[in-house]
Amino acid sequence: MLVTKPAFSTDYHPQKDGLAETLIQTMEYNLRRLCSYGMEYKDHKGYTHGWVNITLLQAVQLAYNTSQHSTTGKTLSLVEKRWNALLPVDHMKKNLLTIHSTAKNFLEMWKRACDTAAKFIAEAKEFNKQMWDKSHMEPDFKQGDQVLVSTLNLNNFKGPKKMRDSFVGPFTIVGLIGENAVEVKLTEEFSRKHPVFPVSLGKPYIQTEANKFPSRKKNPTPPERVEVEDSPGPVNKIFEARKIRLNGKDQRQYLVRFKERTTDKYKWCGIPYLIGPVSSEISFIRL
Repeated sequence: MLVTKPAFSTDYHPQKDGLAETLIQTMEYNLRRLCSYGMEYKDHKGYTHGWVNITLLQAVQLAYNTSQHSTTGKTLSLVEKRWNALLPVDHMKKNLLTIHSTAKNFLEMWKRACDTAAKFIAEAKEFNKQMWDKSHMEPDFKQGDQVLVSTLNLNNFKGPKKMRDSFVGPFTIVGLIGENAVEVKLTEEFSRKHPVFPVSLGKPYIQTEANKFPSRKKNPTPPERVEVEDSPGPVNKIFEARKIRLNGKDQRQYLVRFKERTTDKYKWCGIPYLIGPVSSEISFIRL
């Protein structure tokens, strides 16, 4: 009806599963090693062969296309073209008695170039694997451990996204959901969120060692907020202000402590409760 043509990517498309990024990183590490090895090659006869413009890049291309993939178990040329590239040396007769010195030197130089390119490609793949595993290792979480949770999927923060904390917590693990998810005990601020998170969004919480950092100040623990049903008396002190929406209207509330009450009794009150000397502080509290 809409005259649309569906265009789906094939299984061998490099941009579908990250193969393009892997190829770029591997070739970058490989070329760095080759450039540090030397731009030219001299054989035992004293002939200088340019590696970059003549032999090296061709050897790198051949070595990479004929290298065995760890997933498919086959070479890239065999998967895409159904055949591996052959060189003239593969069709040469092996039982020749005499070979021209120039051809022999070129053959030796080409073999050394291919062997060096294959060696550096293997080293580049191993280095790329080490760098990936270094930042993608799944931690071994256990019940009772404290973890920090990523704020990637949390949307209850104010302000610009780039100014937010990358992780929040710590939270205590109360259970393991299989091998790829954990259930944590969320605080009051995140009580409306689902307590189950994948292990990729969490990291172990490392407590600060006070003996190594004696001058570091600890954040004061906020007082426990307890709602009281009635107003027992005049207000003693205002701690915090917030704006809520009740009955379709925005209303201001203040976290206050009343006189002749214990220090752990607090209440969110509106302006009508703020009667007395402390009411002069309202003008200095803004959201």
